[in-house]
Amino acid sequence: MSIQMPNIPIQAFDYPLPESKIAQFPLANRHDSKLLVFKNGTIEHNSFRNLADCLPENALLIFNNTKVIPARIPLFKENGVAIELFLLHPISDAAPTEQLMESKGEIVWECLVGNKKRWKEGDVLYKGDLALSWIDREKNHIRISWDTNKSFAEILEGIGKIPLPPYMERDTELSDSDRYQTLFSEKLGAVAAPTASLHFSEEVLADLDRRNIPKTYLTLHVGAGTFLPVKEEDVRNHPMHREQLVFTPELIKTLLTHRGPFIPVGTTALRALESLYWSGVWLLEKRPMDNGVLVIPKEFAYELRSTIRIKDSLEAIIRYLEANNIYQWVAETEILIMPGYTLHFCDGIITNFHQPKSTLLVLIAALIGDDWKRVYDTALANDYRFLSYGDSSLLFKKKDI
Repeated sequence: MSIQMPNIPIQAFDYPLPESKIAQFPLANRHDSKLLVFKNGTIEHNSFRNLADCLPENALLIFNNTKVIPARIPLFKENGVAIELFLLHPISDAAPTEQLMESKGEIVWECLVGNKKRWKEGDVLYKGDLALSWIDREKNHIRISWDTNKSFAEILEGIGKIPLPPYMERDTELSDSDRYQTLFSEKLGAVAAPTASLHFSEEVLADLDRRNIPKTYLTLHVGAGTFLPVKEEDVRNHPMHREQLVFTPELIKTLLTHRGPFIPVGTTALRALESLYWSGVWLLEKRPMDNGVLVIPKEFAYELRSTIRIKDSLEAIIRYLEANNIYQWVAETEILIMPGYTLHFCDGIITNFHQPKSTLLVLIAALIGDDWKRVYDTALANDYRFLSYGDSSLLFKKKDI
């Protein structure tokens, strides 16, 4: 099929972000964040604790329940040379990352390696119970082995550090272990938090329940690539990072039967939902899988084809799961959402304020068009806090996009 990706210059998504506007620490209370609401072309200011008041009737909130792992492992060679690993994702088949975190004895991960040039082929490094060695130095694949009966999750909890975003130019503090996780984080595997969900406190969640606002959960293990700025002049040439997503049949059936607005909480939840739709399209078009793993390339959504209904796509996944006796849908996505993309599961989004020239900001423009500039200018003028520990927004889809 021919591909028709829009030609969009990344310079159109630049804006001045003073360092003073970047939140370095979270607020004392999660729900005390400001909430900017953009709807029908108007902007209003509120507090996140009042989120339920701002949601439309019959809205379904879709959360990402991934859990950040302590992915930074500081190491030292015998001569004192420092090496640091940043775990990206395990090298395996279609198994969910949270399942692989229960591995015992050995696991292989792709990593970013700090001071890589000082770690030679054949050298074995040690950290607590771990022995670490190269499997493929070119691909940064590292074998991690240990001889205790502990799971890798247990091992990592003792030696790893929570990986804060690179724009937080400070060391991880003990409080980050709690505050850089959502209250409903459950599935181990992310190396960055789904930060739109960090604002949800017990009080806000209870308020949603009192008002019978339905919630459901998916899993997308957020990767380090989410922080990569777009360096290409043309957005479509940006090499999109790959992230694993996991859906249960129950969630898919909830999406099929819901009648009302879909409000994903965060860009990761939106990216997962859209990738779910394209997973079904992949199955309907009888595309091949790589060793049983479906990987959705960034261009796939921009191939010219007849429109496939959401219902047909989701039902194709349900049929596949039932026919193969599989209890959950696992796939990987490189999808790129930008202006010109047709959203399938988003009438609005709860999201933080994102970096200039980032794929996340480009995604927001796919939802509200050029009004993102007015939203961000207003937020800056009203002293909103930006990025991961910053304030929040509730943005409703423009009907004319």
